[in-house]
Amino acid sequence: MRYCDSIFGALLKSVSRRGFKGLVARHQGDRYAKSLSAWDHLVAMIFAQLSGAGSLRALAADWNAHAHHHYHLGSRPVARSTLSDANAKSARAVVFSELFAILSRDAASWLRREGDAMVRLIDATPIPLPQLCAWATSNGRTRGLKLHVVYNPHADQPLRIEISPANVNDITVGLAFPIEPGASYVFDKGYCDHDWWRRLDKAGCRFVTRPKVNLRLDAVASLDLPAKTGNGFTVLCDEIGHHVAGGTKLNFPLRRLTLKIDDGRQFTLITNDLDACALEIGQLYKSRWDIELLFRWIKQHLKIRGFLGRSENAIRIQILTAMIAFLLLRIAARKTRSKLPPIRFIGLTGRCLFTRKPLVHLDRPPQVNPSRPKSNHAPGQLELAYA
Repeated sequence: MRYCDSIFGALLKSVSRRGFKGLVARHQGDRYAKSLSAWDHLVAMIFAQLSGAGSLRALAADWNAHAHHHYHLGSRPVARSTLSDANAKSARAVVFSELFAILSRDAASWLRREGDAMVRLIDATPIPLPQLCAWATSNGRTRGLKLHVVYNPHADQPLRIEISPANVNDITVGLAFPIEPGASYVFDKGYCDHDWWRRLDKAGCRFVTRPKVNLRLDAVASLDLPAKTGNGFTVLCDEIGHHVAGGTKLNFPLRRLTLKIDDGRQFTLITNDLDACALEIGQLYKSRWDIELLFRWIKQHLKIRGFLGRSENAIRIQILTAMIAFLLLRIAARKTRSKLPPIRFIGLTGRCLFTRKPLVHLDRPPQVNPSRPKSNHAPGQLELAYA
């Protein structure tokens, strides 16, 4: 029988071992945790995400129970106390954060869909933390951290992530994300910053957002409304105007649309795109719901609600490895051209992590006696092996 990696080993093949070694060496990731290498730490934490381990003790027990599979993963058994120390004290959050960025860049070649426009959704989701995490800050509604994401909805791929305290404004982190010239950015009113809007417009980017109530726009022209409705809403008003706000006045015109959803609710959009159809602009903003679905999916199917540690470093590492696990699953599903729903794919992966079979056969039953060649003899007939 031809040698076959386990399902877990096939997932980890997307991580370059040589590149990861260089990354660890550059950030001195093994300097203060010599008894647990950065690779062992990464593999164990990804295993915790996919297997649903509820505690460090359960993680160590489950992982060490499969010691006979560790060799082909390049890993070793781990101890609960060693994992706890590595999560709390090591500087590997930086290593894992950069690993995510490298994987995201590499994944683009697998997840790209030709012909799709460059749409980037930006949003943040709160990560509530228990009272035992005394270091956590509050923004008045949530006490904990925030996960900020730049997301490509066409490829279902998070491109960039950042973790911040809960009391940090969304726009503060959004300003640090690099701008991709020519892309279409969609975000909510939490990212209202006129200087940033100028930078987007100067880079040839289109943006669509909802305005704050104090945004003033002097209309100078009204555009014809679409004759038909579509995409679940009706266009009530479509006008072009100039922003008025004292010293922060924008140097380019804005377009304001008022839309009514089928259930009767109305909302207003602001964009710098003066040419596109109003229904297209509305549909573009409607796609922002995709990033909300991403947040819901990772909170339901990965471990970023129950944590394996209480320190800020431990929680950051767990969130980062959750996003790395998500990318590995997306890359594997695309490489194998899997037709399974994402929930089914991750469910089967978690139950078959150490099953030795091709990843493309994830949903197929194992072969019966695969090492024996097929025989034309009747079932139950005695076969003699001659020297």
